[in-house]
Amino acid sequence: MDFYIILGIERNASIMDVKRAYRRLARKFHPDINPGDHLAAQQFRRIAEAYQTLSDPDRRRRYDLLGYQPDAQDEPAMGFEGFDFSPAVHANQQSTFGDLFADILRGPGAGPRQVERGADLHAAVTISYADALHGTERLLTITRQGRCATCNGSGIVHGGGSRCVTCQGSGSLRSARGHMVFSRPCARCGGTGVQRQERCPLCAGGGTQPRTETVAVRVPAGVPEDARLRIPGKGHAGPHGAAAGDLYVTVHLAPHPRLRREGEDVLLTLPVAVHEAALGARIEVPALEGAVRVRIPPGAQSGQRLRLRGRGFPSMRDGRRGDLIVELRVMLPKLLDERSKELLREFGRINGESVRDF
Repeated sequence: MDFYIILGIERNASIMDVKRAYRRLARKFHPDINPGDHLAAQQFRRIAEAYQTLSDPDRRRRYDLLGYQPDAQDEPAMGFEGFDFSPAVHANQQSTFGDLFADILRGPGAGPRQVERGADLHAAVTISYADALHGTERLLTITRQGRCATCNGSGIVHGGGSRCVTCQGSGSLRSARGHMVFSRPCARCGGTGVQRQERCPLCAGGGTQPRTETVAVRVPAGVPEDARLRIPGKGHAGPHGAAAGDLYVTVHLAPHPRLRREGEDVLLTLPVAVHEAALGARIEVPALEGAVRVRIPPGAQSGQRLRLRGRGFPSMRDGRRGDLIVELRVMLPKLLDERSKELLREFGRINGESVRDF
């Protein structure tokens, strides 16, 4: 048996020539294309054995030296080893060998390769500083595509024994690729030719229906501005029974009249009078958990920051709280009468040194 003649190649053919010849002949003699044809199956075994021998440098060298030596333990495999017939990522649109046999190798009734997941939903809630400090729960009303209760999301209901509209009752579908014609069982009726399933009348076969429901959204303590919370499975239901998407809730903080947030810290701008800054004072200021007293040291300057430990928001990582930062802003008094002006002039004469260094 001459392997070169079986593959139709010259004796000095390259490995690529061997692969191309094998590919061409496999298209013609593969048993899946010729069901029940024993001659084609026998020829394909010869082609496979020739390819396995001539594509291996050591086996080809031994064959060229000694010729064909059959070995019962070295039976060639019925397959396409050594080839990758899958479509390349950047290949052109022409049919590949993998495309050619895709319908046959998948078998009847095989579903789609990927099940489409339902789309995600997006919503937003606005909470106060107090809610962000302690955490809260909000009820959110959403409208989404839910799974149809009649067909349980499948899109079909069991009906009578009418003729299958896809294969027209033949039980098989025919398709042509080049000069070859393939026949495969109809997936809709399972090859019986009888359609025993009908499209769900309630969801029109889509498997989903719009519904309005209330979802409890748990907002954890310390949640930052623009945080996104994920509620699994509360998005749109997937078509034909596929998994539902998720609900994403964006959290916004309502502005506070006096406080502003920076990370876990809380900032407060505190106006102080000249005498309070000069002499010192104790002033009650607003905070997250009610008013607290802050001590202004004597000689405080405008823009100076005082820090009250543990008066901020808790961290979502470890629960440790930030600080309350009080920024002082020294305010000049409004001069309403001559007495106030005279007191300031006297203050200037007593403390005549200049505050400027130039």
